Formats: sequence, C-alpha cells, structure tokens
Amino acid sequence: MNQKISSSSQEQPSVQGDNSSLKDNMKSKSIWLRLFFMIVMAFLYSLSRVVVGAIAVVQFFWVLFTQKKNLNLMTLGQALATYAYQTSLYLTFNTEERPFPFDAEWPN
Repeated sequence: MNQKISSSSQEQPSVQGDNSSLKDNMKSKSIWLRLFFMIVMAFLYSLSRVVVGAIAVVQFFWVLFTQKKNLNLMTLGQALATYAYQTSLYLTFNTEERPFPFDAEWPN
C-alpha cells in the first residue's frame, strides 16, 4: 500500500508539469493564430470543393455537346486539386506553410 502512495506522489510532479505546459500553450498567441488560419483554410477548402463540383458538371456538358475537353476547365480543375492537397497538408499539421492567399502562390 505504501508503494502505491509513493508512486502516485511521484506522478504528481509530471502532471503538474503537463498542466504548466498546457497553460503555456493556452496563452500562446501562435496557437490561437493557427486556429484562426485553420478555420479560414477549412472554409476555403470547402468552397474549392464546390467549385470543383461545378467544373465537373460544366466539363461534362462541354464534352457532351462539343466532343472535346475544355483545356481551361482542366487547368483550373488541376490547380484546385493541388490547392486542396496543400490545404489538407496545412490543416493536418504536415506543413507550416499556409496555402494561397497567405504564404504560397496559387498553384499552376
């Protein structure tokens, strides 16, 4: 029984250290600024998915009526796919570079 008490008393300083780190993180402006950018980027990501859907529909009807693919729509679709990939990397903390319109240029 004494061993359990002493082991739990040894764990408390590490828990207090974790609480100190948590408090520091909660006060960190960079964490909250990242949250702001993540919210903005999540909105732009959602918007880009809607635009990709519209491009797919327009491209379908373009091919249906002309029997040819629209190169401009293909280029825009590729750029939006790259943008969505870059945004996903940022949102999942795989990169610190914020996608367009913040740190990176619009994908070609």
